[in-house]
Amino acid sequence: MLPASYATPTAVVLALGGLLACFAGYRLFRLVLGVYGFILGAFITTSMMGSANMWTLVLAAVVGGILGAILMIAAYFMGVGLVGAGLAALAVHVVWRVIGGEPPTAVLVIVCVVGALGALSAARYVVVFGTALAGAWTLILGALALMGNHDALRAASSHDVWILYPFGPLVGRWWHTALWVGLSLAGVVVQLNMTSRGGGARTSRKKRESA
Repeated sequence: MLPASYATPTAVVLALGGLLACFAGYRLFRLVLGVYGFILGAFITTSMMGSANMWTLVLAAVVGGILGAILMIAAYFMGVGLVGAGLAALAVHVVWRVIGGEPPTAVLVIVCVVGALGALSAARYVVVFGTALAGAWTLILGALALMGNHDALRAASSHDVWILYPFGPLVGRWWHTALWVGLSLAGVVVQLNMTSRGGGARTSRKKRESA
């Protein structure tokens, strides 16, 4: 758990990382993996530290963040599969929230494997949708924390890393979900337009070179 005095800097990192992922996740996928690896590594290491002095927690956050970023970047070629598995897990939890209860572990594992395999055959769209969803949620969390939202501030300095999960305690009002969906769709549109323009430019350049 990070000290409360570090909640604001953490919120800034979450907001900027979310903005980057939401609207440029596909084109900057390696960088996005590094940012989210750092965030995840920092939260996991500090959650394992329990109650320690401030400098110990800060050091643990930095070391854990660096290790997390290195591991995520090193796993770049696995990144698409991980995003696909994450989207599949998210879909299963959405279905089970409607049904009620928690999804069986076996079902969750099978769906994640299928999602990872399917993602490899549609890498571009999986990365675009995955980074838009993750980035939009992280951006909302960071922005709300900066505006003084209690739950978001708790997430920015909590010992429980899973409070960052989109179906965690922060989703208590309909407009949180509506804003998340709206930002995600905007991110998808922007990223698809950016990648389409990039692909068109490369095609035109190849035609000029061949001519």
